Amino acid sequence: MGGNMAERLTQGGHSVVGYNKDAVSPDRVKEIGLDMASSLDDLVKRLEAPRTVWIMVPAGKPTQETVDRLAELLSPGDLIIDGGNTRFTDDIARAEALKPKGIHYMDAGTSGGIWGLKVGYCLMVGGEPADFARVESIFKTLAPPNGYLYCGPSGSGHFVKMVHNGIEYGLMQAYAEGFEIMQASQHFPKLDLDKIANLWNQGSVVRSWLLELTALALEQDPGLEQLKPWVDDSGEGKWTVEESFATSVPAPVIALSLMMRFRSRQDNSFGARMLAAMRQQFGGHAVKTR
Repeated sequence: MGGNMAERLTQGGHSVVGYNKDAVSPDRVKEIGLDMASSLDDLVKRLEAPRTVWIMVPAGKPTQETVDRLAELLSPGDLIIDGGNTRFTDDIARAEALKPKGIHYMDAGTSGGIWGLKVGYCLMVGGEPADFARVESIFKTLAPPNGYLYCGPSGSGHFVKMVHNGIEYGLMQAYAEGFEIMQASQHFPKLDLDKIANLWNQGSVVRSWLLELTALALEQDPGLEQLKPWVDDSGEGKWTVEESFATSVPAPVIALSLMMRFRSRQDNSFGARMLAAMRQQFGGHAVKTR
């Protein structure tokens, strides 16, 4: 994703110096149009002050280690932008920690995935207004028309992105359940699910980009036979549910969609076996044994 963003920036006329801890093929570097650095130290040396460094690495320890290292290398007036899926409370702490060094910090919640190179990235930005104004041309290049927003102070961009992903969990779960009901129908066992998904995107109230991707997935593999029923999460759903607890705002759909992701990772759920055992004990209901 970071490589695609760098390519979109170079296509938009920006000069980009890149660094990746893993080797990047020379052909890909040439395709993107990058000036490739050999280390973070080398990257900082290649940039002219005041520097802008965009971080696009996994949230948590990798991001923190990168910020800490850059804090040792950058100069007052330089700016760090974290475009990963960082928890907003970490942004607030990092911005405060960097202030004594004179290093500026912004958070940019980024949505668009592998399609962003072509259609642009939706960007939710937090930080100081002056910093936003200074680098707005970057956001404008990365985003589609009207596809970026200054949300407020440090952490607000990733906070909005966190809630965005929580909503995404609920939408995805609803689509998954609906299509499974149709797939399991005994009355209509030959429903063409990818055509139904395409149909619903033609003016239906449930049309969406997620539904477009659903249609594409079903077209490529109608029975989804190539996939295991394992659904991971990158944290935002959990954090959204935690925030609902903190604010006493009920969010049952998002919370339950998160629980369903947890259940998807259990190949042989002890909880499900426990339910079967209890039904057998109190009512003599039939069970299946291994």
